[in-house]
Amino acid sequence: MPTRRWLAGLALALLTIGLLLAVWAVLIEPAWVVTRESAVPIARWPAALGPLRIVALADLHTGAPHVTVEKLRDIVAAVNATRPDLIVLLGDYVIHGVVGGRFVEPEPTAAALRDLRAPLGVFAVLGNHDWWYDGARVTRALEGAGICVLEDAAVSVTANGRPLWIAGVSDALTRRADVTRALAPVPDGAPVIVLTHNPDLFVRMPARVLLTLAGHTHGGQVNLPLLGRLIVPSHYGERYAIGHVHEHGRDLFVTPGIGTSIIPVRFRVRPEISLIAVGR
Repeated sequence: MPTRRWLAGLALALLTIGLLLAVWAVLIEPAWVVTRESAVPIARWPAALGPLRIVALADLHTGAPHVTVEKLRDIVAAVNATRPDLIVLLGDYVIHGVVGGRFVEPEPTAAALRDLRAPLGVFAVLGNHDWWYDGARVTRALEGAGICVLEDAAVSVTANGRPLWIAGVSDALTRRADVTRALAPVPDGAPVIVLTHNPDLFVRMPARVLLTLAGHTHGGQVNLPLLGRLIVPSHYGERYAIGHVHEHGRDLFVTPGIGTSIIPVRFRVRPEISLIAVGR
């Protein structure tokens, strides 16, 4: 009898823990957006450019559980409160088939993003979900909100009185992802930051690129103790799942994003406004 009572108690305790973890992963963590500042040391960063604070937002997936247009307005206010120099939007503004989600057309999302403010501007690329829906429509919505969309293209901004190029490479799953075309306008030796949705493109980035910024992976959404990130939508597994990656003298930063895809769960991978500090 004591053994049976002990086993019953253990089973009840495990069930309770499981239910609490499920509540946390479904109802609490996916709704708990954090602003996280990350210092990214780049040895090749030109001293003349000075320090730069970049906010990266990715995978908004407006309409996913916990990501309403009103919530997006709160996120925009939180971004502006960090007073970034530059804001980049790294794709996937819409949803497809998220459990418990409700589709939101791109125009309300773009209207909320219109209020983003940064001295060097707001630049965007599109993601696979945007192109699966209607990439041209998403582009029009963002551009109509005053946001510069870069599809295998580059523009120059002025940072600390010096030119800094921002290049956007199109999505690797649905488009040409033409790195050469994107960088063609950039003069040899000029400092350039590349925006793209899928971090798998990092292996194709030439050494001239100071920093590549990407999203897409959601940080795996779930990061289990000991087991790690079991599902990462990348050909390279956890290699480019999240955060700063320094590889062969090049630098990549992958933000875990805001929304969720397929299953509306996050565990130990909170939705994040990524504030990236370079040139310190």
